[in-house]
Amino acid sequence: MVNTEGLSRLTSTLTTRGIIALSAAALLAGCAGGSEPEPVEPVTVTVTADPSASRPTAPGPNAPTSSSAVPPRSYGVLAASFRKVAASTGLTVGIAIAPVGGSAVPELTLGDGTPRVAWSTIKVPLAVAAERANGPTPAARAAIVDSDNAAAESLWSSLGGGQSAAGAVTAVLRDGGDTSTVVPAAQRRAGFTVFGQTVWSLPDAATFTAGLPCIGGARNVIALMGQVGGNQQWGIEIMPAPRATAVKGGWGPGVVDGYLVRQIGILTFRDGQRAAVAMSAVGGSMSGGVAALNSVANWLNSNLVRLPRGRCSA
Repeated sequence: MVNTEGLSRLTSTLTTRGIIALSAAALLAGCAGGSEPEPVEPVTVTVTADPSASRPTAPGPNAPTSSSAVPPRSYGVLAASFRKVAASTGLTVGIAIAPVGGSAVPELTLGDGTPRVAWSTIKVPLAVAAERANGPTPAARAAIVDSDNAAAESLWSSLGGGQSAAGAVTAVLRDGGDTSTVVPAAQRRAGFTVFGQTVWSLPDAATFTAGLPCIGGARNVIALMGQVGGNQQWGIEIMPAPRATAVKGGWGPGVVDGYLVRQIGILTFRDGQRAAVAMSAVGGSMSGGVAALNSVANWLNSNLVRLPRGRCSA
């Protein structure tokens, strides 16, 4: 089994997140062969829903206690500025943002909307499913904090493997609000984990991440996502404020289009409201993907007041 994400945790004693992120990118570049990405056509930026229209929502377990304070017209500003950032990376970049707990404000998707494989971001619902079945384990910590594939495989086996495990992880996705994604029961690509090849679109990943704090059995996993090692300290993890309270990275080589680097995460604002983010960059090298998501994180940090956010219901 090729351990695509079995890179060693960084041991640098540097203290700032920005320097750590740059060190991580440099190390990963070496592991990916050191090749730099070639420029590609600028991505097309779209908003998935008419921001002037409200979307009715029925009360449910994930309903927020207050709606987003973001005026819908802000989405046009976000789309325009994201277009510039995405084009500057030279890669195919996309992002989806959703308020924690759900909201009448539409989920926002910008840039690349192609459904792509989850890689290790899918270890989050896998760890939740395993904890529901077996309680907290050292394997869950290793799978989330270190993105260790062997530990994640043991979690998969603890759920019975095959269709039993696939069904349990898919059920967690449904609990989090993702109504579409199906975790495969059999290996789809030789040399890689069964669950890592789950096709998980950014909107579906953002929807699930927004529901994650509101579902049972997720609290410990979210806490582990707040302790990720150096091999995942990039993207929204480098944002100074609000702090990224929980992140999970995923990465691996594509069949024809270079490295895919993904991240899901939760941002907490000063008033306690939260936003969920799912983003990806594809093309070129691992280091290029990390650098692209760092650029997206800087864009997020510059647009915090425009992001949708919400709360879980009591």
